[in-house]
Order: sequence, then C-alpha cells, then structure tokens
Amino acid sequence: MGRVNDPNTPSTHDAGPGDPLAAFAALLTEEGRALLDEVRDVEPARELAAATRLRREHPAALVSAALAQARLRQRATAKFDVRDAARMFFTPDGFEQSTRTSVATYRAECFAALGVRSLADLCCGIGGDAIALARAGISVLAVDRSPLTCAVARANAEALGLAELIEVREADVTEVDTTGYDAVFVDPARRGGRGRIFDPEAYSPPLSWAVEAARKAPRAALKIAPGVPHEAVPAEAMAEWISDRGDVKEAVLWFGDDVTPGTRRATLLPTGAWIDASPAAALPDPAVRPVGRYLYEPDGAVIRSHLVAEVAEQVAGGLIDETIAYVTSDELHATDYATAYEITDQLPFNVKRLKALLREREVGVLTVKKRGSAVEPEELRRKVKPQGRNSATVFLTRVAGAPTMLIGRPAAV
Repeated sequence: MGRVNDPNTPSTHDAGPGDPLAAFAALLTEEGRALLDEVRDVEPARELAAATRLRREHPAALVSAALAQARLRQRATAKFDVRDAARMFFTPDGFEQSTRTSVATYRAECFAALGVRSLADLCCGIGGDAIALARAGISVLAVDRSPLTCAVARANAEALGLAELIEVREADVTEVDTTGYDAVFVDPARRGGRGRIFDPEAYSPPLSWAVEAARKAPRAALKIAPGVPHEAVPAEAMAEWISDRGDVKEAVLWFGDDVTPGTRRATLLPTGAWIDASPAAALPDPAVRPVGRYLYEPDGAVIRSHLVAEVAEQVAGGLIDETIAYVTSDELHATDYATAYEITDQLPFNVKRLKALLREREVGVLTVKKRGSAVEPEELRRKVKPQGRNSATVFLTRVAGAPTMLIGRPAAV
C-alpha cells in the first residue's frame, strides 16, 4: 500500500497553522462529513466557483480540504471499488503509492489460503492492503511512521466497518516486534522527492532490511518495483510479477516453507492465471525462426519474469529475434499468457510502403505496437494518416536484427 515511513519526514504534529493532520481531523467532524457529501460530484472545472460559494458558510481551510478530498476520491475509482472510493480517505502520496484493489485482494487471498490469520502490515500507508487482508478474515497490525497517514488508515478501517480487524499503530517499522504474527507484509516507499526510486537499497526502509524482517517471519511477502533486477532477488525467495488487464503492476517476493526457492512466477489478473518455473525446470531461450502465420505478444508479467520460453513451448513457437519478446508460430494455440495475432504482411521498415498498403486496404483504425523500434506510434500514425472502414495492427520491431513491419489482426482461438 502507499508507504510513508521515511525517517527524514517531519512529523505533521510539528506543522504550523496549516497543519495537515488538523485539516484532516476537521473532515471527520459532522460539518466536515456534510461538506464532503456536498462537494462529492464537483467537477474540476467548477471547483473555483464551488469554493467561492462554500467559503461564505464554512472555514476556507475546511472547504479546501474537502474539495481536495473529493478530487482524490474521484481519481481513486481507477484503483478502488467505486463504493469504497466514495467512503475512503486519501492523501496525494498515499493514493499514488496505493495498491489497486484487484491486486491487494489477490494477495490477501494468497495469505488466507496459506492459513494466515494474523499479519503485520509494515509501511501500511492509507490502508488499502490492510483492508483487503481484513476482508479475507485476517487480523492486521497496520504500521506507519506518519501521523497523518495513520489517521487516514484508521479512518478508512472505520469507514469500511473493519476497525475490529485492523489495529493502526504509529511507529517506525524497523522498531516493531512482529513475533507472534503468522506473516509479515512489507511495502517499502519507492518514491522520493525526485520521483520513483529504482535502487532497492534506496527504498524506505531498504530492501535488505525488509528481507531480514521476512526471514524472521513464518511467512512473508515484500512488494517491490516490477523492474527489480533478477540478481537482486534473494535466493530463498519466490519472485512473482503481477499484471492487471495486461498492465504490470508490481513484483512480490514470497518467503516461507511453502515457497520453492528461486521460482519465477507470472500472475495475470483478473483471471488469476499463473505460470511459473523453478530453477530446475526453467527452459532455455527459444530458438530464433522465421515469422510464421501467427505472432504472440506475451503479457508483460511473463516478460518481466523471464518466462517467454515457457509460453513459446505452449504455442510450439520461437522468437522472431533473439532480443525481442515476440513469439511466432505456424499454428494458432490457446494460451492465457499471450495475445495472438494473424500476420498478413511482413515488410522492411518503410513509411511510404506502409501508407500505400493501408490506403489500398482501406484501413482507418490502426493499432501500432512497438518492440525494439525507436519510432513512436503516434508519430507513425500521423505520417500514414489511416482512412477507411477497416482496421489493422502494425508491429514495429526487428526480425533477425532487421527493422521490420509486421501487419496483422487479432486472432480468435
């Protein structure tokens, strides 16, 4: 969930008149809640007019806080259930770093299936993971160092009727004793003042600390960035990459007796389909072969987890280039882990030839995909100016090292 556990972050108790903790507390009053209901559907373009009107009857700071909260709730529908988003509370950082409900629910169900009944959620943020865990029947200790973040997490547990299962504690996670809990979940902060943090040791707390905390627990999961280098994964962990509707969301390191060390897994939501390989069962890289009738685009989680070879075996295919994660085959095979396209044309990269071909086939709806090409899809779309009643997909890629255009359409199994 969103993590705010940086020891260098000043306490909101030290703030002056614009104390964000006091502003949030005002939202929980009867007046604040009534104001939240009133501004719930205010559109961004009408905020100024609404603020001017409401400040005649309410404190300016409260109006500003309510409008900001309403804006966050509107944005939160992209990650959370609409009904939950309308009742929950957010901070800007907490929302940005929060786990979407589909992923949090999947992970909570994994913990529950392992028999976990109590869990320490370290760096709990605004409580999204804790909420999913509690809904799975797990008792949660939710810990964060920020007083404001803890207040928001506590308000969310109460708003969703889960306060009895979620204990929110304001503390430095490195000083919390997790002895006695069935499992530990750690989601270190991966954003700083300059944006995303890519070095795992620059996480807050560092990945090395989180790994040690995981090793002390009967079971544990550590949420990390999906771009983590494979060599940074501890040997005893299972690394899982999770995508939601084709978009890679996160990687998780799992620890415990239920884990086969060194296993790599790709999990695809919302179906929950997964594919994995242990070190002993991992396949060598597929051979490079000529482009066949079908092209398979592996899911991003499959690519991140280095399981393209396993998908290639499923579809009896090979790679179009040793550095490109497109699989080709002469036959159409059903697979959960890649999208299949029927290829109608293979051309050397040439914008004029592509434009002529699309005009000849009356292609007005053009989907442009790229892998291994410097050309931007929008730039190509502007140049070819597709017009017509038909649709097509063009892949800008390399085939055996040569810049190539593959034209086709989605293939139905």
